[in-house]
Amino acid sequence: MEYKILKTEIKDNIAFVTINRPEALNALNTRFFNEMDDFVAKVSQMPALRAMIITGEGKAFVAGADIAEMVNKNREEGTAFSRLGQNTFSSFGKLDIPVIAAINGFALGGGLELAMGCDFRIASTKAKFGQPEVSLGLIPGYAGTQRLSRLVGMGDALYLLMTAEMIGAEDALRIGLVQKVVEPEALMETATKVAGIIAAKGPQAIKKVKQVVRQGYELSLIEGEKLEAEQFGSLFGEGSEGREGMKAFLEKRKPEW
Repeated sequence: MEYKILKTEIKDNIAFVTINRPEALNALNTRFFNEMDDFVAKVSQMPALRAMIITGEGKAFVAGADIAEMVNKNREEGTAFSRLGQNTFSSFGKLDIPVIAAINGFALGGGLELAMGCDFRIASTKAKFGQPEVSLGLIPGYAGTQRLSRLVGMGDALYLLMTAEMIGAEDALRIGLVQKVVEPEALMETATKVAGIIAAKGPQAIKKVKQVVRQGYELSLIEGEKLEAEQFGSLFGEGSEGREGMKAFLEKRKPEW
């Protein structure tokens, strides 16, 4: 597929994705979802990759879904458009590698939902966050009602969803919506550095951390413990990543993954 909205680059085993529709503040449309689905499918077939970073071009990360595309949809078409976005953002969690949102500016509506679909978020001090859908007589459609409460708790989620208030990066950090806030000029450098730190760890261990945390979040504690023990054990044994990592530690050398 020829990409018209996404700019993509693979460098040092990291996939970089820039949403490049600045004239529309990177608003999400069907074309975006199709291109992102295509790229995620490609990334899933690149075993050498260690991380993916998503950012936006211009002053917005993503300022929302494309209202002009949505306004004339009927009920069935609206539901389908919701499922389209939900499926795309859920695909980030199915990748073996971490998906990092580098939030450069406005992350509103579908843009915040995109960011929440990533594994964690690094924000510029200029970033702004919000779910303004109720101001349009709508609710979030790309799993925002579900992910926001899981990330920040029910009280803060309901407050943001019901008031449509836009908050800055420091407030987003305070409530746990983002994990790090940096100056704008340091955003991509920081995201790349974090991706590089992760890339140096055991790739199977990173894969299993992501798998166990994401799956375990939907399980009871007892079920989650069982899942963890099984995946912990899978990293042991002759020729395993865990065996190499522990031997390297004891031999005071870098592991060879």
